[in-house]
Amino acid sequence: MTFAGMNIAVLGAGVSGISVAQVLRRLGAHVILSDAKAVEKPEFAALRAAGVRLELGYQDESLLTGVDLLVLSPGVSIYNPLVEAAQVQGIPVMSEIEVAYRLCPAPIIAITGTNGKTTTTTLVGEMLKAAGREVVVGGNIGLALSQEVAGISEHGIVVAEISSFQLEGVVDFRPRIAAVLNLTPDHLDRHRSLDNYKAMKERIFRNQRPDDYLVLNYDDPLVRDMAERAPSQAVFFSRKARLSTGARLEDETIVMCWEGKTEAICPVKEMKLFGAHNIENALAASCVAFLAGADAGAIGAVLRTFMGVEHRIEPVAEIRGVRYYNDSKATNPESAIKALEAFDGHIILIAGGRDKKTDLTEFMELAKQKVDHLILLGEAKERFYQAAAAHGVTNIHLVDKFEDAVTLAYRLARPPQVVLLSPACASYDMFNNYEERGRVFKELVRQLK
Repeated sequence: MTFAGMNIAVLGAGVSGISVAQVLRRLGAHVILSDAKAVEKPEFAALRAAGVRLELGYQDESLLTGVDLLVLSPGVSIYNPLVEAAQVQGIPVMSEIEVAYRLCPAPIIAITGTNGKTTTTTLVGEMLKAAGREVVVGGNIGLALSQEVAGISEHGIVVAEISSFQLEGVVDFRPRIAAVLNLTPDHLDRHRSLDNYKAMKERIFRNQRPDDYLVLNYDDPLVRDMAERAPSQAVFFSRKARLSTGARLEDETIVMCWEGKTEAICPVKEMKLFGAHNIENALAASCVAFLAGADAGAIGAVLRTFMGVEHRIEPVAEIRGVRYYNDSKATNPESAIKALEAFDGHIILIAGGRDKKTDLTEFMELAKQKVDHLILLGEAKERFYQAAAAHGVTNIHLVDKFEDAVTLAYRLARPPQVVLLSPACASYDMFNNYEERGRVFKELVRQLK
């Protein structure tokens, strides 16, 4: 599909929608960019100058008149009435990453999962760069994938973080290596059930072929089971099992077992990342990078130096002997649980935000063990308060403003306690995204210092 001369409507004027509209217009398509919100953005002037038609503040079937193709931003659900109307009219529907795939001359590595996607994707990118490959990293991090693939040659490789939202609209998308890191209930407000959520994740490998690879977490039963439906070659990683093939731990060292040989990659104690979840991320990344052609030396060198990604248990500052950590990327309880597990206890935890209505039992049971003070805010604070109290969590504080939460944490914290922002919620009740939430937290902490 060349896209030139086509009449294309793009739904959603976020980062991905703006990017793919620009790309399609440059390719010679006639593009409408539509958003249900009537909000002007600085980028819109350049779009209009390039000939993109913007339709803001409404989305009805009149937008589909004469349209040959409907392209979805990740924020637009396949259950959107306009999407359903397009399907009834026989108008093809695809996601922004499907457009990127059709434009990309290089093989794609695609990584998904409920948690750990950004860290693992970034690790794989760094490992392949260390191995001397031409690499582009994108997808659900950085720029939109349709923008990122424009500058890569057929000799390069694309490493993409892929969300379940992006997978809703794939058609022919076929990564040469796909990875599913884990699966726990998330985004059920959009996907409607765990089965639907799992089905969206499995779209990452449905178009693969027997000579492609699918890297799966052996320790997660829901993920391990995906091998039964994969048309590609499944390769596992495990923190607990002694696998004969794949990435595993041996004497607290990450090793890769392949074709009867075992290669040591990096002792866990030499990694800069900490926490059991990051051992899993390192195992997954090592397995993916190895299958993509990186040698054990390049993989190990990255694991020994990689400090982590922004907003994921990110050290911010030490004030009066108390360390502050930004884990704004923890947008669900499972991710926040992994953050709590990374510390020995004595945590001042800031949590809350846009409630995804996920189960809080395990989160609050762990909070009872590890959290000295729980500070709650946002739309979720009342439900979180009730769940925390029901599980015996003590010292629960409710605040209205984000800055009040940080100030209260500062007043309460004494060594050896740590202050951890790990919201277990989406950010959209108070911020545009989790990145903005994390950066505001860091700035407030620096002001305290």
